[in-house]
Amino acid sequence: MFDFMCVTKALSDENRVRILLALRGKELCVCQLIELLQLAPSTVSKHLSILRQARMITSRKEGRWMYYRLVKNPSYAAVGDALDWVVKSVKNDPLIKNDDVRLNKILSQSPEILCPQ
Repeated sequence: MFDFMCVTKALSDENRVRILLALRGKELCVCQLIELLQLAPSTVSKHLSILRQARMITSRKEGRWMYYRLVKNPSYAAVGDALDWVVKSVKNDPLIKNDDVRLNKILSQSPEILCPQ
Protein backbone atom coordinates (compact mmCIF):
# COMPACT_ATOMS: atom_id res chain seq x y z
CA MET A 1 0.00 0.00 0.00
CA PHE A 2 2.88 2.40 0.79
CA ASP A 3 4.22 2.22 -2.79
CA PHE A 4 0.76 2.81 -4.24
CA MET A 5 0.20 5.85 -2.03
CA CYS A 6 3.60 7.30 -2.96
CA VAL A 7 2.81 6.98 -6.67
CA THR A 8 -0.64 8.52 -6.35
CA LYS A 9 0.78 11.38 -4.27
CA ALA A 10 3.48 11.95 -6.88
CA LEU A 11 0.87 12.19 -9.63
CA SER A 12 -1.43 14.51 -7.70
CA ASP A 13 0.44 17.71 -8.55
CA GLU A 14 0.57 19.42 -11.94
CA ASN A 15 4.20 20.45 -11.56
CA ARG A 16 5.30 16.90 -10.74
CA VAL A 17 3.48 15.64 -13.83
CA ARG A 18 5.22 18.36 -15.85
CA ILE A 19 8.58 17.17 -14.49
CA LEU A 20 7.80 13.58 -15.50
CA LEU A 21 6.86 14.66 -19.01
CA ALA A 22 9.98 16.83 -19.31
CA LEU A 23 12.14 13.84 -18.41
CA ARG A 24 10.75 11.66 -21.20
CA GLY A 25 13.76 10.18 -22.94
CA LYS A 26 16.27 12.59 -21.41
CA GLU A 27 18.17 13.52 -18.32
CA LEU A 28 17.87 17.07 -17.00
CA CYS A 29 19.81 19.13 -14.51
CA VAL A 30 17.84 20.57 -11.63
CA CYS A 31 18.68 24.05 -12.95
CA GLN A 32 16.97 23.19 -16.23
CA LEU A 33 13.88 22.02 -14.38
CA ILE A 34 13.83 25.18 -12.28
CA GLU A 35 14.01 27.26 -15.45
CA LEU A 36 11.25 25.25 -17.10
CA LEU A 37 8.85 25.37 -14.18
CA GLN A 38 9.70 28.93 -13.10
CA LEU A 39 9.49 27.88 -9.45
CA ALA A 40 11.78 28.45 -6.50
CA PRO A 41 14.66 25.96 -6.22
CA SER A 42 13.34 24.72 -2.87
CA THR A 43 9.92 24.04 -4.41
CA VAL A 44 11.41 22.11 -7.32
CA SER A 45 13.60 20.15 -4.89
CA LYS A 46 10.52 19.17 -2.87
CA HIS A 47 8.73 17.99 -6.02
CA LEU A 48 11.79 15.97 -7.02
CA SER A 49 11.99 14.45 -3.56
CA ILE A 50 8.39 13.26 -3.80
CA LEU A 51 9.01 11.76 -7.25
CA ARG A 52 12.14 10.00 -5.96
CA GLN A 53 10.25 8.64 -2.95
CA ALA A 54 7.70 7.19 -5.39
CA ARG A 55 10.64 5.65 -7.26
CA MET A 56 9.55 7.31 -10.50
CA ILE A 57 12.82 9.17 -11.05
CA THR A 58 16.44 8.64 -10.22
CA SER A 59 19.31 11.06 -9.89
CA ARG A 60 23.05 11.33 -10.21
CA LYS A 61 25.51 14.04 -9.25
CA GLU A 62 28.10 15.30 -11.69
CA GLY A 63 30.35 17.98 -10.27
CA ARG A 64 28.09 20.58 -8.77
CA TRP A 65 25.06 19.58 -10.85
CA MET A 66 22.36 17.09 -9.98
CA TYR A 67 20.75 15.30 -12.93
CA TYR A 68 17.39 13.54 -12.94
CA ARG A 69 15.80 10.99 -15.27
CA LEU A 70 12.86 8.60 -15.30
CA VAL A 71 13.55 5.17 -13.84
CA LYS A 72 14.31 2.61 -16.54
CA ASN A 73 13.26 -0.57 -14.79
CA PRO A 74 10.91 0.31 -11.95
CA SER A 75 11.09 -2.02 -8.96
CA TYR A 76 7.39 -1.45 -8.35
CA ALA A 77 5.48 -2.51 -11.49
CA ALA A 78 2.78 0.12 -11.04
CA VAL A 79 5.40 2.85 -11.53
CA GLY A 80 5.97 1.83 -15.14
CA ASP A 81 2.23 1.58 -15.75
CA ALA A 82 1.65 4.96 -14.12
CA LEU A 83 4.38 6.62 -16.21
CA ASP A 84 2.93 5.15 -19.41
CA TRP A 85 -0.55 6.32 -18.43
CA VAL A 86 0.63 9.84 -17.62
CA VAL A 87 2.46 10.21 -20.94
CA LYS A 88 -0.51 8.91 -22.95
CA SER A 89 -2.99 11.04 -21.03
CA VAL A 90 -1.36 14.46 -21.14
CA LYS A 91 1.33 14.50 -23.85
CA ASN A 92 -0.95 16.59 -26.10
CA ASP A 93 -2.06 19.00 -23.40
CA PRO A 94 -1.31 22.64 -24.38
CA LEU A 95 0.75 23.20 -21.21
CA ILE A 96 2.91 20.15 -21.95
CA LYS A 97 3.35 21.19 -25.59
CA ASN A 98 4.41 24.64 -24.38
CA ASP A 99 6.83 23.01 -21.93
CA ASP A 100 8.32 20.99 -24.81
CA VAL A 101 8.98 24.18 -26.80
CA ARG A 102 10.46 25.97 -23.78
CA LEU A 103 12.55 22.94 -22.88
CA ASN A 104 14.14 22.88 -26.33
CA LYS A 105 15.26 26.49 -25.78
CA ILE A 106 16.52 25.66 -22.28
CA LEU A 107 18.48 22.66 -23.58
CA SER A 108 20.30 24.90 -26.05
CA GLN A 109 21.97 26.55 -23.03
CA SER A 110 24.68 25.05 -20.89
CA PRO A 111 23.75 24.26 -17.28
CA GLU A 112 26.67 26.53 -16.38
CA ILE A 113 24.70 29.50 -17.75
CA LEU A 114 21.49 28.52 -15.94
CA CYS A 115 23.22 27.71 -12.67
CA PRO A 116 26.35 29.89 -12.45
CA GLN A 117 27.36 29.27 -8.84
